[in-house]
Amino acid sequence: MASDALPEAVEPKKKGNVRFAFACAILASMTSILLGYDIGVMSGASLYIKKDLKITDVQLEILMGILNVYSLIGSFAAGRTSDWIGRRYTIVFAAVIFFAGAFLMGFAVNYGMLMFGRFVAGIGVGYALMIAPVYTAEVSPASSRGFLTSFPEVFINFGILLGYVSNYAFSRLPLKLGWRVMLGIGAAPSVVLALMVLGMPESPRWLVMKGRLADAKVVLGKTSDTPEEAAERLADIKAAAGIPADLDGDVVEVPRRENSEEARVWKELILSPSPAMRRILLSGLGIHFFQQASGIDAVVLYSPRVFKSAGITSDNKLLGTTCAVGVTKTLFILVATFLLDKVGRRPLLLSSVGGMVFSLVGLATGLTVINHYAGSQVPWAIGVSIASTMAYVAFFSIGLGPITWVYSSEIFPLQVRALGCALGVATNRVTSGVISMTFISLSNAITIGGAFFLYAGVAALAWVFFCTFLPETRGRTLENMSKLFGANDEDDLHGGAKKDKKLEMAAATN
Repeated sequence: MASDALPEAVEPKKKGNVRFAFACAILASMTSILLGYDIGVMSGASLYIKKDLKITDVQLEILMGILNVYSLIGSFAAGRTSDWIGRRYTIVFAAVIFFAGAFLMGFAVNYGMLMFGRFVAGIGVGYALMIAPVYTAEVSPASSRGFLTSFPEVFINFGILLGYVSNYAFSRLPLKLGWRVMLGIGAAPSVVLALMVLGMPESPRWLVMKGRLADAKVVLGKTSDTPEEAAERLADIKAAAGIPADLDGDVVEVPRRENSEEARVWKELILSPSPAMRRILLSGLGIHFFQQASGIDAVVLYSPRVFKSAGITSDNKLLGTTCAVGVTKTLFILVATFLLDKVGRRPLLLSSVGGMVFSLVGLATGLTVINHYAGSQVPWAIGVSIASTMAYVAFFSIGLGPITWVYSSEIFPLQVRALGCALGVATNRVTSGVISMTFISLSNAITIGGAFFLYAGVAALAWVFFCTFLPETRGRTLENMSKLFGANDEDDLHGGAKKDKKLEMAAATN
């Protein structure tokens, strides 16, 4: 019924200076190139690392996937660092750490040094993965927040493509030099990024947190659609920082937060959540889990191995076909950014995952047939395997890839958003690490075709989960967002933590 429909957010009138907010969001999102480049370059470099260092399959898959585990350190440290030195310098710090990691990997003389380089680079990737969406969300005007929040995923895909191109470009170098150049040249984007970021303004939220209201007003004036929106955003940030609405000036004193507030956030989201909050948490963590558990890293990281199983034996052809995967991913992620706010999250997500299921079944079938007729060419099966791989990354990029980050940043209420997003990133990276570090062993145990049949089953479960749990969020206000998950009023959403606060206030009154 139309009368029961939730009101859609009113889109404010755009101004020319919104281009400045776009530029800031793009620069911040470019930190995601670091993660993408590492994923892409390792897919091809691993072929030569194994030959040169003579490592086992188990050592190789640990080397490939361990960066995701290491990135957790950087992700959790990024919050504290960004509050201390600011969002902008945290992005620079992430680039510096990744530069050091790429340098160590490029000059690695043995497996141990290579693993240490992965550790350092992983911390830098963790910083970048966490700070990019935070800065983007804090500078984006309301009319374009959904569009701009998808930019990190766009640049992850662009980084993957750069990594594939690097593999192809340096594959003809001598064995001992080629993979080291592939990994070491990853330091170049981090240097360029660090220099470009210095020209960005600081996040207005961080400026307000430090009491620098005059500076925050300047940035908000440049990154808002209208002066009215700039004033409204400033008022919201002041309220979140605990600054009285009537307190004004160039620099003001910010009240210190009590530890009880942080404890209350944990209780509200994790320890004693309301039914609505529990569903929000389950939805946020679930979409991050299924994004990785459906096998995207197995395809992207091990695409040369997949194509080799499909019957392509030449290294040049393997890397060339892998580049085609990167181009496909990048093109379709660009299409997705324009559809997110027009088509909606839910239709894109369900279509995307449905297509992924059929693509994985096709890939698994083709690889199984090729494996059954080992030693002889089966042209149709090779064609099906390659086409299914391209279709899989296309379907992933047009839906599940970008929507995971957009959706999880939308559904968590403001007071628990930082913790909720951090838990989402942790779930994403741990699941990615598990998939990356088990794919070769899984393929050896149940065949490579069997592994992709398993991922197809997981993707089918993901479709059922999304269809059951995830409502449409396009155009909804934050207050109405909680109603989508079953909260009737504020008390329903905050549950036990809200009751505790009321009891504290009653006790203080008495």
